[in-house]
This record gives sequence, C-alpha cells and structure tokens, in this order.
Amino acid sequence: MEFEYKVEGGDFTNAGSASSSVKKTLKKLNVDPKITRKIVVALYEAEVNIVAHAYRGDILVKISPEQINITLTDEGPGIENIEQAMVEGYSTASAKVREMGFGAGMGLANIKKNTDQMNIQSEVGKGTVLSFTNFLS
Repeated sequence: MEFEYKVEGGDFTNAGSASSSVKKTLKKLNVDPKITRKIVVALYEAEVNIVAHAYRGDILVKISPEQINITLTDEGPGIENIEQAMVEGYSTASAKVREMGFGAGMGLANIKKNTDQMNIQSEVGKGTVLSFTNFLS
C-alpha cells in the first residue's frame, strides 16, 4: 500500500494533514496503537520541518504487513551540519516560525527517538531527504 502527499513550505494551516491521514490508515489496519503513535509523532515532526524550512516537499508512505517506510524529500536550504541539527534544542528556525510555537529544535531528535531506522541526507542549497522505518510487530 502506497500513499503520496505534497507539502508546501510555509503552509502551517495544513501542517500535519499527512500524518493525520496516515494515523487513520494505521488505525484501520489495526496497527498497535503504541507503534502508530511513534510513527505519527515522527511523521508530524518531519512534515512540520518541511513546512518550516523548505519551499516544498513530497512524502511517500509505503506500508507492508511487516513495516512502514516513509521518505520525505524537500526542496529547500538543506542542512549545513546534520550532526548539529540532531542535537536536542538546536534550531535554525526563523523568529516567525518560533513565534508560531514551532522550531524548538526537537524535530530531528524526536524523529530518531520514534523510529526503528532513520537516514538523512542533505545538500546545502538543494534540499533534504529523510527516510525512516518502523517495524509493525
């Protein structure tokens, strides 16, 4: 089963719509609520990162009986130092984004905590590809 979502940078009104949709699907598939929660937290954080930092992005969700694989590809400024960006509390969010209650620097750390496998690749000036996997059993 595959789903694709488009995300627009700066569109905080619709931030979280992909993660909400995935949550509904996982509930219908009777995925363990604890696993569903972890997936939705990770996806929401990643989705908000696209909205807060990139111009646009795509989310590809692949669900099999064994696992869920999610890949988020964005066009944006990229991440200069991934290791630093993984540190809790480190943020490059603008003042505007922080005023809206986002950009606390917990996104990537929360994604890592809530996934079984995570990979991030980024090119400054081009964008970022984040992929993660959660096992469903």
